[in-house]
Amino acid sequence: MAESMAGKAAIVTGAGMGIGRAVALAFAQAGANVVVADVDAKAGAETVDLIGAGRAMFVACDVSKEGDVKAVVEATLASFGRLDYACNNAGIHPQDMSTSLTETSEALWYRIMDVNLKSVFLCMKHELPTMLKQGAGVIVNTASLAGLLCEPGFPLYTTCKHGVVGLTKAAAFEYIRTGVRINAICPAPVDTPMLRAAPKEVFDGLAKMLPIGRVATAQEVAGAVMYLCSDLASYMTGTCLPIDGGAMLV
Repeated sequence: MAESMAGKAAIVTGAGMGIGRAVALAFAQAGANVVVADVDAKAGAETVDLIGAGRAMFVACDVSKEGDVKAVVEATLASFGRLDYACNNAGIHPQDMSTSLTETSEALWYRIMDVNLKSVFLCMKHELPTMLKQGAGVIVNTASLAGLLCEPGFPLYTTCKHGVVGLTKAAAFEYIRTGVRINAICPAPVDTPMLRAAPKEVFDGLAKMLPIGRVATAQEVAGAVMYLCSDLASYMTGTCLPIDGGAMLV
């Protein structure tokens, strides 16, 4: 995408690998300064190294903890003096979520909701005040195709991602005349370390299930984030964009 983001600043959570890393690199390639937020310091530092010194900084962040999220925004403002873009991307999809509701523990429920849904609320809570003061900004939340459809066998993941979609729409409407746009992406399975951790037959089965015949690359998802952050999408807010390889056609 040709649009320059030079001199602007972006936060990407879960930027140590996968979609988050691809988004962080895409922001940097467009000229933005990038705050790489992740619970994994080693992975986050690797993303910063890929971008290059002076263009990115790592901030350790457990997105389920409000103090950590607030510290990321404060570090962004201290280093770059502004916040133009935020991709609230951090999330988990552990295999132990594949269980029936009656066999699901309360502890697992809270773990998934804290990391995948509460975190989006916390991020927007602390990102929005700066954007509102600026009168401009774009937030993109990472939901999932499971936020638009049901992911069979994963009731908790389906629930939390539907929550991200609902929260995105509610926030977009609340701030619709402020100059701040809030959208979400809803990817089908993406070739990331998280998906590669699944058994090979699961990965191959997902690829065959999709009409396009393969899973998405992280770079393809990052391209959608960049589009939503660009002026080309200036009339889009509250949109929950499927990136699905044709999955919703059938």
